[in-house]
Amino acid sequence: MPSSYSNPSVVASQIRRALRDGGSAEHAAGVQWFFKEKINSHGWYTADLRRAVRGCRREILRHHDFDFLLRVADHLFSGSVLEEKIAAVFLLENLAGQCGDKEFRMFEEWLDRISSWADHDALVHDLIAPMVVAKPRRAKAVFGWARSKDHWHRRAACVALIRGARARMFFAQVVRLSNQLLDDDDDMVQKGLGWLLRETAKCNAKRTVPYLMEIRARAPRLVLRTACETVPLSWKKKILELR
Repeated sequence: MPSSYSNPSVVASQIRRALRDGGSAEHAAGVQWFFKEKINSHGWYTADLRRAVRGCRREILRHHDFDFLLRVADHLFSGSVLEEKIAAVFLLENLAGQCGDKEFRMFEEWLDRISSWADHDALVHDLIAPMVVAKPRRAKAVFGWARSKDHWHRRAACVALIRGARARMFFAQVVRLSNQLLDDDDDMVQKGLGWLLRETAKCNAKRTVPYLMEIRARAPRLVLRTACETVPLSWKKKILELR
C-alpha cells in the first residue's frame, strides 16, 4: 500500500495501483460466480484486503486528519472495481464515532454508486447502520429510501436498521418499514427485509413472532423463510404453514 501522501486523489490512485498489483487473477475469475451483475474485481480475499487497508489507514492518519481519510475513501468509492469500494469502507470501518451528519449525507450519496450486494452491504451495514444506532433520529431516512425506484436504496432501508435491531431498538420502525416493503418483488430487497426481520426475531422474539404471524399470508416466501431462521421450530411451522 502507498507510502507517499500529498492529496486525497493521489493517495486514492496509489491505493488503486496497489489493489490492481496485489490481487489474484485466478480468484478474480471466480468472484463473478457470486453475483448476478457484471463485477470488476482484482481478486483479493477479504481478510487480506482488510489487513492491507488497515495498514494504509494507519499510515494516512500518521500524516493527515480524519477529513483527509474521508476524502480518500470518497475517491475510492467512486471507482468501478469491487475492491476499491470495499477498501473505501475498510478505511472508515469502526470509525463511525468520528462521523457526523455531514458524513451521513455523504454515505447516502454513495448509495447512488452501488454496483453489487457486496459493496452495498459493506457500506450500509458497516458504515451507515452504526451511525443510525449512534443517532436514532437518522432512522427516519430509511422510509425515503424505501420509496426509491432503485432496489439498492430499498435494500439499504432494511440493512441500515439491522445493528439497531440487534440492540433491541427500532421495533416500530422495523414494522413500519416491513409493511412498506412486503409487496416488493425484487429478490435483493426481499433478502434484505428477511435479514432485518431475522435479526429482530433473534433479539426480540416475543414481539416479532406475533408480527410474523400477522403478515404470513402476505409476505413473500423468501422473506418469511429468512425471518424464521432463528425462531423456535414450533412457531416456524405455524408461520410458514399457510405458504
